[in-house]
Amino acid sequence: MSTPSQRLVAGLDLGSTKVIGVIADAAGTAREPLVKILGVGTATNSGVRRGVVRDIEETTRGIVKAMRDAERMAGVEVGTVYAGIAGEHVAGKSSHGVVSVTGDEIRTSDVARVNDVASNISYGRDHELLHAIPQDYLIDQQAGISEPIGMTGSRLEAEVYLVTVLSSALHNLGKCVERAGYHVGEFVLEPLAVSLAVLTPDERELGCALVDLGGGSTNVAIFQGGKIRHTGSLLCSGGHVTADIVQGLQVTQQDAEVLKDRDGSAYEPLVSEADTIELPSTPGQGPRTAERRVLAHIMQARLQEVMEFAQNEIAQAGYHQRLPAGVILTGGGALTPGVVELGREVFAMPVRCGTPAQGLTGLADSVESPRMALAAGLVYYGARQVWQTGFGTGGLRSPAVDKWFGPVKRWLQDFF
Repeated sequence: MSTPSQRLVAGLDLGSTKVIGVIADAAGTAREPLVKILGVGTATNSGVRRGVVRDIEETTRGIVKAMRDAERMAGVEVGTVYAGIAGEHVAGKSSHGVVSVTGDEIRTSDVARVNDVASNISYGRDHELLHAIPQDYLIDQQAGISEPIGMTGSRLEAEVYLVTVLSSALHNLGKCVERAGYHVGEFVLEPLAVSLAVLTPDERELGCALVDLGGGSTNVAIFQGGKIRHTGSLLCSGGHVTADIVQGLQVTQQDAEVLKDRDGSAYEPLVSEADTIELPSTPGQGPRTAERRVLAHIMQARLQEVMEFAQNEIAQAGYHQRLPAGVILTGGGALTPGVVELGREVFAMPVRCGTPAQGLTGLADSVESPRMALAAGLVYYGARQVWQTGFGTGGLRSPAVDKWFGPVKRWLQDFF
């Protein structure tokens, strides 16, 4: 049986080393979430660096390959995608708004007014608002109110978390998607999407840090009370681990990636002193071997530094020793053996790897990996949109897709 086009959703992960496209059927409901994975496609990519397009043509080719492969696997075509965005050009800040209430009780229009007041600040000439996420409300200076509609009071205040993005970076990503023949339904802050795929409701409520160990950057997000409270991006990443292996073992970057994936470890104590690895020969060097612990030592040193930077980000945000649910690691770096053990040592709190699993059917095994957390989270985000509005991202591609320059701000009142 074919999937109705209004239930189709597509997610696009535009990473520094890869592009991933996922197509899914929003088969469930808001009360019973269920996402059926229909198709997955991947492509190598060097056209994006830390969330910023460096080569439009290279990035466009990656999108075309990943999405076409996903469409062939799914047996459908889609016209619109949900695309992730993150990096040092994305920033989050809290804002406060206050309005007077004239009626007998607080109405939806009052909440909309106070939210708009809180978000009506200057973002700078070259930035724009990506998301506005209500945090908490106060009624007549009484705090801790999550849903003020229907309550009585004369003064309504709102704390809103605003996520802004560099306009040029946003629109260049949009151009790449357009050139590939698709429309951007919405750009989504990557940690928000990832959280839908890997965090449990208890983790979001109690307090946790989501650390995405990507190839081009490391993204940190803090959740507590069911809301995102902080987001940040670190320059150190999996790419630095690869560069260290190149220098330390005198191999090419391609061979360093192979060694990292095949023989690597993030925690030296887990590696036997007797283990050896074969190093690829290079011009001027014959066959070589090295102790596997040497590779582990190189990788642990860099990954420990990455985690220490993440720990510092958490502390500077004011959440040191305030996250009972600990740290959840995602991204390609979370696949490294020993990364959880190293994380527990560095963060001194519970640590686990986040793998998409909840509410997934169909080709679910295709996305059950920390490396696929963002792509899976994007289709889950899109599925929630379908369940709320009844509209998905289905529909055939068009050779002439309207340029994406529409509003990107989305109130996430009902999402988190």
